[in-house]
Parts: sequence; C-alpha cells; structure tokens
Amino acid sequence: MSVKVIISGGGTGGHIFPAISIADALKKTLPECEILFVGASGRMEMERVPAAGYKIEGLPVAGFQRRITWKNITFFFKLASSMMKARRILRRFKPDVAVGVGGYASGPVLRAAASMGVATLIQEQNSFPGVTNRILSRKADSICVAYPGMERFFPAEKISFTGNPVRRDLTNNVDLKEANKEFGLNSEWPTILVIGGSLGAGSINKGISGNIEELRGKDVQVLWQTGKFYFDDINEMLKPLKLDNVRAMPFISRMDMAYSVADVVVSRAGAGTISELALLGKASILVPSPNVSEDHQTKNAMALVDKSAAILVSDADAPHKLLAEALNLLSDGDTRESLSRNIRSLAKPNADMDIAARVLKLAERDK
Repeated sequence: MSVKVIISGGGTGGHIFPAISIADALKKTLPECEILFVGASGRMEMERVPAAGYKIEGLPVAGFQRRITWKNITFFFKLASSMMKARRILRRFKPDVAVGVGGYASGPVLRAAASMGVATLIQEQNSFPGVTNRILSRKADSICVAYPGMERFFPAEKISFTGNPVRRDLTNNVDLKEANKEFGLNSEWPTILVIGGSLGAGSINKGISGNIEELRGKDVQVLWQTGKFYFDDINEMLKPLKLDNVRAMPFISRMDMAYSVADVVVSRAGAGTISELALLGKASILVPSPNVSEDHQTKNAMALVDKSAAILVSDADAPHKLLAEALNLLSDGDTRESLSRNIRSLAKPNADMDIAARVLKLAERDK
C-alpha cells in the first residue's frame, strides 16, 4: 500500500521528538511510506528533522503574543501566508493523512488539510490542550492523547489513549560503571539529576546554586544540566567552592546514561519529559514552568501528584525549597520506591507504534 503522510508542528524538543518517533514507527511498520514534515521557518525542527533523515518544509508562521506588541500585527499576515503555503504543499504532496503534533505550523497545516478533505490526526501531549488543538479537534478524524479524562476537551468518540512517544534510545541497556565514568561521578554515591531543558531553567538553577553549600561533606552527588545560557556563570560560581560532588554541564547529550545513574530527577513538567520519566520509572520532583500557555505544565504535574507519582515544587518556591526537597527524597527510600512504582504504572511504552497504527488506519480508510 502506498501511503503519504504529512507531519506538522514543532518549535520545541517536546514537539519534535514525538513527531520523529511517529515517523520512525511509520517507517518501521510500512517502509515504503512517504513522509514530509512541515515546520515553522527558523525554529529548531528545521535542523533536527533533516538530521533524523526526513524532508521538511517551513512556513512563515509565528506565535501570537499575549501582551500588546507590534509583532501581533505581523502575526495575521504570517498566518495568512502560511495557510496559502500549506495549501500549496498539500496539493503538491497529496498526503493521505496529515498529523499535527502541536507547535506553530500544526494549525495552518491541519486546517488546510481538513478543508481539502484530507484525513487528520492530532497528537495532544499535555493534560490541558492549547486553544489551537481544541479548535482543530472539531474537524479532526482521530485524537491521540497522553492523559485520561480528555473528554473534557475533545469529542470522546475520536479519542485514543496512546500516551506520548519517547526516544527509543532511552531504553538502551546502559553500563552503570561506564555511565558514571562518562560524567565523572562516584559510583558509590546516590545521584540527583537536575534538568531544566536544553536552554535551562532559572528557578531550578537558583534552587541548586542558592543552597549549594548543603551538599558540602555529603556522600551524595548532583549531575546538573544548567542550560547553555546559564552555564558560564554557574561554572564560575562553582570553581572556588571546590565541591567534588557537583557536576555541572551546559547540555547532556547522553540522556540514556544520565537517567541510568539518577536516583532522583528534578525537572520541568513538559509532557515529553514526564513520559520519559514514566517509561523509566524515575522518582521525580517537578517544577512546572509558569511561562507556558494555559499553565499546562502545572496541570501535567498535578495529574501525577494526584496519583502519588511525583512531587511538585512551584516555580516560586524552587529557589529556597528545591535542593532540600531533593535531598529529603534521596534519603527516603520508601517514598522513592513508591513514586517510581506509581509513575511507571502510567507509562505507555508503545505509544509511537500505536499512533502509527491509527495513522495507517486513516490512510487505509480513504484508499
């Protein structure tokens, strides 16, 4: 069966990694499947997708600013231009299915596809969907979600509870000695992994740096992804302290190794990260970012907290509470085991293949 699929969206790793995972699953299921990505020009998908071996085209679309700014004048021109370009791409590529994973480009592509009679599928990663996906859901043929109870936002008959796809390499068998050596860690000490995303998170970094002396003399260690914008300042702060149990890095490329050594993970509450933590069963402290639409990271985190599957520290409380909470959890084996067990029960390890199966079912329907 010859099948063509457009996958649209991106903007952040939280959208791009699931999109690539879905594409990989489609290729694994149906090697002759043709896949074209559509992203936002100038955003990270324009580099990450080709690096993964897929073609991508860009739209001039940009986000709408919630504050009063001249950029909102250009927003409408860019949106109209993106709609026209999306239609041209659809007419040329002739997809059987259009998949939207969220991000700026997803809206114009799925709106154009639905109006042209192309089957559409939405992959909603968060527990509280954005306005765009709620609008798109009215005409979507299928909606794949990662949290229960999404009937509050979407038509129940369209929903499939698939979970979020995660990077397959995270489940690689990792040699713990090699992983500790990779980061210069002591294999005898328990480890707190701190990750604030590739760009870092100011409140999380303050929560570690502002209380760093609490680590002195303790047989515990911190592997700390600071983000590239914060690394130089943090590295200069650490030098005179001479703490041999803190390893700060601007970015961690081997997340499979980082997760393998972690006894406790401190992280933002993005949907993709939560899915990774669930798959790996990691006891976690989540610090939701307040700078996201509809405060969806807090809602993501609360969906776990309500099931005793994670601990939440607010962004405002992080600078003075975060490290103490992490050290308390590290010393409480029973709570760590309980959190690990509860979050692992929420994992959907076959999400990518399940979503791919639904995409191909839509394509088959219209053949």
